[in-house]
Amino acid sequence: MAKRKRLDPVPQVGALPDPGTPAPTSALPSVGAPIARVAQEAAREAAFEDMRTALLDARSEGRLIQKLPLDAIVLDHLLRDRIGLEDTAQTALVESLRARGQQVPIEVTALGEGQFGLISGWRRMAALKQLHAETGAARFATVLAILRRPETAGDAYQAMVEENEIRLGLSHFERARIVARAVEAGVFSDTRTALQKLFAHGSRARRSKIRAFLGVVAALEGVLRFPGDLGERLGLALARRLEQEAGFADQLRAALAAASPDSAEAERLVLEAALAAGRTPAPAANPVATEATPPQPLPACDSPAQGAARRAPEPAACLDPAPGVRLQISGGYLKPVLTLSGPNVDQAFKERLIAWLQTGGNL
Repeated sequence: MAKRKRLDPVPQVGALPDPGTPAPTSALPSVGAPIARVAQEAAREAAFEDMRTALLDARSEGRLIQKLPLDAIVLDHLLRDRIGLEDTAQTALVESLRARGQQVPIEVTALGEGQFGLISGWRRMAALKQLHAETGAARFATVLAILRRPETAGDAYQAMVEENEIRLGLSHFERARIVARAVEAGVFSDTRTALQKLFAHGSRARRSKIRAFLGVVAALEGVLRFPGDLGERLGLALARRLEQEAGFADQLRAALAAASPDSAEAERLVLEAALAAGRTPAPAANPVATEATPPQPLPACDSPAQGAARRAPEPAACLDPAPGVRLQISGGYLKPVLTLSGPNVDQAFKERLIAWLQTGGNL
């Protein structure tokens, strides 16, 4: 009979644990091969790097909103296009931020050492500073911002102007002022380049009106108390007179200084009065004409047959829109032909007409 193999007894080290007690974790054998753990670590690191790269790309491309301290924003990084704050609109913005917080981020560019230059959002910055000064609340001590990286200073100015044009349109005086200041600062080489760059999406007529306002800015900047309220029609009329009369700028400045208007309406009345008081009658076409020499009558209009033969199948019409000026209209409704004649249609009249057309033709 074969002998059974004898098993040696297990050495006893203290009391045996209860059979129902689970073994400690450290006593369990490790699960998973080492290659699996290495693969898991590599996958986690790759996912982290992908997220890091995506966040950096979003930040550099202006797709990441950051929260920055108000004191870190340099407000005068660019010459501002907006001259002042309209009370009603700014009050509404302050109350909106107070109730709902900031909804739209500002745009900034990095200046280094924790500082950021403001590109757009000047009104929001002013409102947040006002709220922080009033309340001391921490939620008004920071501003939501998007980091931009404009390639040139001109791109930064264009971004500022376009943002203001969309949100709260600038006046023609403010538009002309930023054009002049940008050229003076060397951002653009000349006025034409500045107009085409800053107002690239505006019509040619709008750029022409802004160009006309450059004369008003040169004559009255720092003198007007309410320049943002200067209307387009009045501003263009002032621009024409300033271009035609060398001493008109001095007359305007003297009138404004004497009146010292305390409202936009009062300032408008002063400007309109100066514009009306300085008008002079058009010079006579014949300087040697006297009272004994009666003015020459205007030429007669073409007969319907003559007008039809030369211009169009419709007869010509005549108007006398001003003393010594006759306007003849022919050529039909779709393509009218306008002919001006008369003793007062001289070189000075021609120059005034061309200047008026170049400023957009607004009366």
